[in-house]
Amino acid sequence: MDTGILILRLLVGLLVAGHGVQKVSRHLGGRGLRGGTEEFRGDGFRGGVLTALAAGGGQIGSGLLLATGFLTPLAATGAIGVMTVALTVKWHNGLWVQNDGYEYPLVLIGTAAALAATGPGAWSLDAALGLTAYPLWWAALALVAGLGSGLLTRLVLHRTPAAPAIAER
Repeated sequence: MDTGILILRLLVGLLVAGHGVQKVSRHLGGRGLRGGTEEFRGDGFRGGVLTALAAGGGQIGSGLLLATGFLTPLAATGAIGVMTVALTVKWHNGLWVQNDGYEYPLVLIGTAAALAATGPGAWSLDAALGLTAYPLWWAALALVAGLGSGLLTRLVLHRTPAAPAIAER
C-alpha cells in the first residue's frame, strides 16, 4: 500500500507543482510570468502579476509538499484550493477535458482529498518525522478549507462582467 501512495503522491504532487512553474516561468512549457498574468486576466481575474505569483506559488508549494509527503493535510488543502479555482474557471465548459472542462482539476481535488484521508504513507517526510497519525477529521478539514479558500478566491478576485449599456433614444 505504501508504494501505491508514494506513486500517487509523486504523480499528483509533481504535476500540481509543474503547473505552478508554468504560471511563473518559461520552464515546462510555461509562458513566463507575463503569460501567467495574461492567462489570469483573460480568465477574468484581478491582480495580474500578484495573482499569477500567488497561484503559481501555491501550486508549487502544495505540489512539492504533497510529493514529499510533508504536512500532508496542509499540502492537500493548498492543492484543493488552487484546483478549485481552476474548476470554477472551466465550469461553464462542462465536465470533459476535451471541451476544456473541469475533469482534470476535479481529479486533482479528489486525489488530494484522498491523500489527506489515507495519509502520506511510510515513505514520506511526515513518516520520517513521526507525523503520520493525522486523525481522519484532518481530511475533512483539508477538503472544506481547500474548497472554501478556492471559492473565496474566485469570489474576491474574479471581475464580474460589465452590464451592457442601454442605448438612449
